Amino acid sequence: MNYLRTISVIMICGLIISACSSRKANESGNASAGQAGMEKAPIPVKVMILEKTRIARTIDYTATVLPYEEVNMAPSTPGRIDRIYVETGDRVVKGQELFLMDRTQLYQQRVQLASVVKDLSRLDTLLRTGSVTEQQYDQMKTQYDVLKTNVDFMEQNTLLRAPFTGIITGKYFEDGEMYSGTPTTQSGRSAIVTVMQVNPLKVNVAVSEQYYPLIKNGMQAIITADVYPGEVFAGKVFRKAPTVNSVTRSFITEIELPNRNEMLKPGMFVRVSMNLGEVETFVVPASAVLLQEGTNIRYVFVEDQSIAKRTEVQIGKRFDDMLEIISDNLREGEKLVTEGQARLLTGDKIGLVN
Repeated sequence: MNYLRTISVIMICGLIISACSSRKANESGNASAGQAGMEKAPIPVKVMILEKTRIARTIDYTATVLPYEEVNMAPSTPGRIDRIYVETGDRVVKGQELFLMDRTQLYQQRVQLASVVKDLSRLDTLLRTGSVTEQQYDQMKTQYDVLKTNVDFMEQNTLLRAPFTGIITGKYFEDGEMYSGTPTTQSGRSAIVTVMQVNPLKVNVAVSEQYYPLIKNGMQAIITADVYPGEVFAGKVFRKAPTVNSVTRSFITEIELPNRNEMLKPGMFVRVSMNLGEVETFVVPASAVLLQEGTNIRYVFVEDQSIAKRTEVQIGKRFDDMLEIISDNLREGEKLVTEGQARLLTGDKIGLVN
């Protein structure tokens, strides 16, 4: 009797376990089928056909106004300053005297030169009569040439003149002081006075390398300064760097800037705009362009046989809520995802909705 009861209990437990296993298997199968169904469901998106638009290509940069030329005036050798003829802020013209160094050594060499000139004149007469050799005359002529060169050099380097018309922006010594050649300017160079050419001025702009073929000498540039609201200054490109900076991927473009009424001053902050002509490019809704988190990488999604394909782009000009996008991997006629792109990953199936 107990034996039959034990067998009955074992059979009942087996039936219960079998039923539970069957139910779990059915639930697992249903879940897998449902999950598979969810993976295959396409993500609804809206698209637009990519077409190129002709726009005026302008580039905008900020820069600092620079003097067209700046020279730190200093003599060739240290010495005592005899007199400085200018003060900071003085306007000078090309060739105007700036300062005079002590000329004691120059006066001594002038006396020696005068003596050599007399000796050379006498030797010239004696050479004609055959009283001296040509070698003696050549030696005296060489001595004269050396002394004459030294005198001319010292005359130029003891009385220094303005190399161009400009303004004195720095005076670092007073009359009677010793010039030693140690650095005196903010740039770490030695000088007695600094001269700047302030009309015209120039502006150096670091332009992105993608525009290198489009920048030409003579190209017009529009410059504005925040300190003069409503004022516009016209400049033109006169030089561009022959190389591109490998770190910043940019090149220096130099713009000559006529200084109308000398309103602009070196060191001022300005904005520079250049028109590079009309180009054909893609202009799309700004919302279609996504930013990869933690980076500056911009990208869009295009539809490729109902599959989402991610394409990296560069940002160009902005037009209100539209953006110019630049990429070698985009083609006219492709379908750009404009709505629903935030939920996409590369390879996702997508479904087009009106």
